[in-house]
Amino acid sequence: MFSPEGPSLRELAVQALSSVERGYDLLAPKFDHTPFRTPDSVLRAVASALRRTGVYEDGLDLCCGTGAGVGALAGVCRRSVTGVDFSAGMLEVARRRTGDAGPRIAWVRADARALPFRQGFDLVVSFGAFGHFLPRELPALFAGVAAVLRPGGVFAFPVVAPPRPGSRAYWTLLGFDAVMRVRNAVWRPPFVMYYRTFPLGEVTRELQRAGFQVELVALPEFGRRRDGSPRVRTVLARRPEAVPQPAAGTVNS
Repeated sequence: MFSPEGPSLRELAVQALSSVERGYDLLAPKFDHTPFRTPDSVLRAVASALRRTGVYEDGLDLCCGTGAGVGALAGVCRRSVTGVDFSAGMLEVARRRTGDAGPRIAWVRADARALPFRQGFDLVVSFGAFGHFLPRELPALFAGVAAVLRPGGVFAFPVVAPPRPGSRAYWTLLGFDAVMRVRNAVWRPPFVMYYRTFPLGEVTRELQRAGFQVELVALPEFGRRRDGSPRVRTVLARRPEAVPQPAAGTVNS
């Protein structure tokens, strides 16, 4: 399916009926031959935008998969790049791709919601992984990213403009999410993967609640829509010198 080297329909069905971790372990050898991999054009555009924002020493690719984003980070960060993912299968493919990269590139198996680092990075990026997190998980996820960034560090990720309501793409994504919700209601373990649970407005608010200063940067490589808005933007969320702590009694939801 997708290409001669890609997964078959049967393989995708087995993956979809597995947990997220097990599903990606199974898909890992053929993942780079599917549309789920972030296109190189997006990786290059984000890297270009980051080079215009400052100088970075140490970078982290959150939910790195088979390592495509790590390759882009290597051209942005001067000292080290780390890829973190909870799928052992995806990390194994990533290691094989990079070969003998020496100490400059490291791979860590960990859950993005419980990162085993503290203020070790100037830059954290993520590409195409946020559909695996439910909206209620975003506050803890963003707080965890803030904790691994040094003061002044940046959390960056691309966002694509949502499809126009009523368009073919709109109904495709709506249908996919509906199928996944039915699947998770009747089958265990759940496979969390949704396309419509990461709206930019709510994401920006959650980042600000986590203490980030948020800037949206258009990626000119992808042009603009008919209404003049960018087709693709990069979110640049900067950790200030001190992350404000929630007021006593305040609970993020």
